[in-house]
Amino acid sequence: MKLTIDRVSKQYKNVIAVDRVSMNLEKGVYGLLGANGAGKTTLMRMICGILEPNGGTISYDGIGADTEAYRAVLGYLPQDFGYYPEFRAVDFLLYLAALKGIPKTQAKPRAEELLELVSLQNVRHKKVKTFSGGMKQRLGIAQALLNEPKLLVLDEPTAGLDPKERVRFRQLIGDIGKESIVLLSTHIVSDIEHIADEILMMKDGQLIYHGEWDGAKGDLEEFYLQQNA
Repeated sequence: MKLTIDRVSKQYKNVIAVDRVSMNLEKGVYGLLGANGAGKTTLMRMICGILEPNGGTISYDGIGADTEAYRAVLGYLPQDFGYYPEFRAVDFLLYLAALKGIPKTQAKPRAEELLELVSLQNVRHKKVKTFSGGMKQRLGIAQALLNEPKLLVLDEPTAGLDPKERVRFRQLIGDIGKESIVLLSTHIVSDIEHIADEILMMKDGQLIYHGEWDGAKGDLEEFYLQQNA
């Protein structure tokens, strides 16, 4: 199980959003930090096959990011999670399960399992438009897990979650990271500090730090602020 990112670049007109980034990610949780404009979201969208790099390659166990086989192992929660307001929560998950090609016999129990996992089982028949921001975010996390992904990409997943929900989310991601590759982007340094096996840090489109972090290296948030001063 390996995600290989090899000298990946993305340029918009005269702006280089991602500049020759390389990394190999294996099973575990990886926390991606960076200020606005650092290139985090662009990198994640390329990893998810939504954007095509101008240079370099992305693959999972040798399978290219532009293939159906790659998409079959991928789960993605974008920063701006789109939803259908008139759908009930359970119907929304069943609809997305159908789009992902999950058989009906598997989709219903999987949807119910995930609604319980994100503590939405009691409102599964409520319309999504009635949900709070935190509830919608939890539904977004559930849809990203529908196909039991081996590669899970989460862009600002704790946005809108209250402190208790954030703790529950950290535990969930920690468990998923035991069997999958989880790439988690957030501006909340404490979330990453608590659950990430390794820290990734971007600045001006480049990867400026990749490795484990422990107390011997000092305070992670202080280091992050120094890099972005």
